[in-house]
Amino acid sequence: MYGICSTKIYTELKTINKISFQDIQSIPQLIKDFLNHDIEGFEEKTFSLDHFKKLIAQKQNSFTADQRNILADNLERQLAHLELSSKQKENLDHLRRSDTFTITTGHQLNLFSGPVFFIYKILQTIKTCTYLKENFPDFNFVPVYWMASEDHDFAEINHFKTENTFYEINEKSGGPVGRIEINHTFFISEFEREFKDYVFGTELILMLKEAYKTGNTLTEAIQILVNRLFSDFGLLILDGDSKAFKNQIKETFKDELLNFSLYKNSKEKVDFLTGKYGKVQVNPREINLFYLSDTRDRIDFDGQKYFVVDKNIQFTEEEILNELENYPEKFSPNALMRPVYQEIILPNLAYIGGNAEIMYWLELKDYFSKINIPFPILIPRNSMLFLKEKTLGKIEKLNLKVEDFFQNFTTVINNKMLEDNSILEMLEQKESTLITQFADLKNIAETTEKSFGNMVKAEEVRQLKSFRRMKKRLLHAEKIKKSELLERLENLFLEVNPSKNWQERVYNFSVFFADHGYSWLDFCLEKIEIEKSEFIVIAY
Repeated sequence: MYGICSTKIYTELKTINKISFQDIQSIPQLIKDFLNHDIEGFEEKTFSLDHFKKLIAQKQNSFTADQRNILADNLERQLAHLELSSKQKENLDHLRRSDTFTITTGHQLNLFSGPVFFIYKILQTIKTCTYLKENFPDFNFVPVYWMASEDHDFAEINHFKTENTFYEINEKSGGPVGRIEINHTFFISEFEREFKDYVFGTELILMLKEAYKTGNTLTEAIQILVNRLFSDFGLLILDGDSKAFKNQIKETFKDELLNFSLYKNSKEKVDFLTGKYGKVQVNPREINLFYLSDTRDRIDFDGQKYFVVDKNIQFTEEEILNELENYPEKFSPNALMRPVYQEIILPNLAYIGGNAEIMYWLELKDYFSKINIPFPILIPRNSMLFLKEKTLGKIEKLNLKVEDFFQNFTTVINNKMLEDNSILEMLEQKESTLITQFADLKNIAETTEKSFGNMVKAEEVRQLKSFRRMKKRLLHAEKIKKSELLERLENLFLEVNPSKNWQERVYNFSVFFADHGYSWLDFCLEKIEIEKSEFIVIAY
C-alpha cells in the first residue's frame, strides 16, 4: 500500500544535517537575498502564513467559477485513462469550489522522471498543501504537477542515470516533446538486468514497462509514472498542451503579439536584477511565444509581418490574430510566458521550483501587476543528499564535514595538503613580519620625496609576490608528497558529488526506491522542510 511507512526504513535512514541555503557557496546570491527579504518588492512573496492569508483573499476574488469548471473538466479528461485514487477524485471535485487553491510545481518530461530532485519537488508540493490545510482548515489545497510537455529540447530529457548505468532513448524529435511516441524500448531490458535482484526491483521494472510501452507518448508515460508514485497523495497532473486551456489565455497572447507586453513590463525589473546580480536567468524577447507545427519555433516580428523562425510561415497582423482565435493550441509559451499561463488557468497560491526557476519568476512581477494577475508566493525547493555510512566514516576520518563538499573544494583540498605544515607556518610568520616592517618603512618614506615612497611600495609588492610563489610551490610539492591523500580526497568528493554535481541532479529515484520502495517516499516527505529552504543530508 502506498503511503504506509514501515519502521524499518526509519532505523536504516537518519537525518544527520540540515544546511541552510545561506551557508552553501554555490546557491545564487539572488536566491539568498530573496529568502532574506533583501529584494525590495518581493518581501511578501516568500513563505509565511500571513503572506498566504493575503494571497488567498486576492486569488479568491480574481478566479471565477467558470475558470474552475473549465479546469476541473479538462483535468478529468486528461486523467481519464489513469486509475485515480479517492484523494485525487476528491481534489478534482474541490477544484470546482471557491474555497480551493492549488500549490504547483513543474518539470520537464525526463525519461523515467530524470534526476531525483523531481521527486523531492513534488513531495514538497504535497507537504505544503497538508501544512496549509492544517493552518487554514476552512480552505482546501490541491497539489499540482505541471508537465512541461511543450518543450522541444528532446536531448535534455531523453536519458536518466543510476549509479551504474546511463539510460537513453532516441526518437524523432523537434516538436513538443510530450507528443513524441515511444518506439525504442531497448533500455528497459538493461534496466531489468540492473534492478531485478533488488527488494523493490520488480516494482520499478513494472513501473517502467507500464509507462514506456511502445506507442505511448512521453506525456502519457510521465502521467502513468507520476500517478503510480503519487496518486495516494492526491497529486493532480496537468498538461498545458491543451486547446481548452489555451482558449483562456488568448487575450494575453494577443496582447503579447501586438504590444510586446511582457518585454516592456518586465524591462525595469530585468535591468534592476541585471544591475545588482550581473545577469538574469532568462532574457525576455519582444514576443515570448512559439508556434507549433511539426516543430516548435519562435514567433518574431519584422515591423510589418509576423514570421515563424526557421520556417517558411508568415502572417499579417490580421492573419495571426485569426490563427490565434481559431487555433490557440498552435501557440506555445516560452519559459517566461509559461508562469503567466499557469497562473491564469489555476487558482494558484505558490510555485515550488529550483533556484533557476525562481530566478526567472522574479523577473515577471511587474508584468503580473500589469495584466492584473496575483503574483504567487515563490518557494525554492529543498535539496536532499543520501550518503552511505561508509562515506560518512571516510569524511569523519579526514576531519572534514559534509558542508565542506558544497564549498570551494579546491580550497578544502589545498588546506588539507598544507595542514600542520611547519614550512607554511614559517613562511606566514616571515610574511607577516615583512608586512609590519614595510608598514613602518612606508610611514617614514612618506616624509621624504615621492619617488622614494613609490620605490618602497613597489619593493613590498615584489617581495610579497615571492612569498606567494613560494607558497604555491610548497603546495605543489605537498600534493606530490601526499598523492595518496589527494587521491582519497578527490575520490571522496565524487562519492558525495557524482559526476562532480549534486547527487540529486545526477541519480534517478530508482537508486533509492530499489531498496526501500514506497516507504522511501514517505521518509522523504517527513524529512522535507516546508517553511525553510534547506539542504538535508541523510545517512543510510
